[in-house]
Amino acid sequence: MLAALSFPSFDPIAVSIGPFAIRWYALAYIAGILLAWRYCRRLAARPPEQLSAQAVDDFLFWATIGIVIGGRLGYVLFYKPGFYLANPLEIVFIWRGGMSYHGGMLGVAAAILFFARNQKVHFTVLSDVVAAATPIGLFLGRVANFVNGELFGRPADVPWAMAFPMGGPVLRHPSQLYEAGLEGIALFIVLYIMVRRGALRTGGLLTGAFLSGYAIARLIAEMFREPDLHIGYLVGGVTMGQILSIPMLLAGIGFIVWARRVRR
Repeated sequence: MLAALSFPSFDPIAVSIGPFAIRWYALAYIAGILLAWRYCRRLAARPPEQLSAQAVDDFLFWATIGIVIGGRLGYVLFYKPGFYLANPLEIVFIWRGGMSYHGGMLGVAAAILFFARNQKVHFTVLSDVVAAATPIGLFLGRVANFVNGELFGRPADVPWAMAFPMGGPVLRHPSQLYEAGLEGIALFIVLYIMVRRGALRTGGLLTGAFLSGYAIARLIAEMFREPDLHIGYLVGGVTMGQILSIPMLLAGIGFIVWARRVRR
């Protein structure tokens, strides 16, 4: 009875007007982008003030495109390449679900590189600001995953285990909330403290801290998250999410080492 009560019966549709429906997941994406944008404007005003508020406003469009295209193509290439190769038209049907964070990150990285070159600023001037704000969207996205009852955890016997509608009667870890806490709240706090201590003055340090911090959080969370049914566990019992996080961890460490050397 406790398990049945622990997972509320959420309606994934927030607003429905005739045949049109707006889902909580879409609202989480929109809210995450807008809140991160406002926070980026605040960060851009902090020393060393190498990025104008207008530039942050202009980048909002490119960031959104990078998230959507990168997230979708990442899911296509990393998680279901065979299916989409046989059904290429399905790639554009984003409303049917299927987004990859690692793909979205690559899409935003490409957008940052393009925009920074266009604005004639160093890549890390923009990437550090974006990195510090990204956990806001991650938190809201994971909460939306929980509302949808998707991406649930592995079977568990902990007191807070839940029976998810799409996971059968088995009690499971609410891994979406674990990820919201690690990738969202904890990572935001770490980066916020670094910002307060002047990390924006050391180009690339926040970028590296975010990349490595997210990778560590994801590696831990994947230990409690049920792997995708069509992929399962890979070599050595690791998951696709863990494999994709390893290059991210190495890149983060590389940024940190490079930033500290340049500072010295």
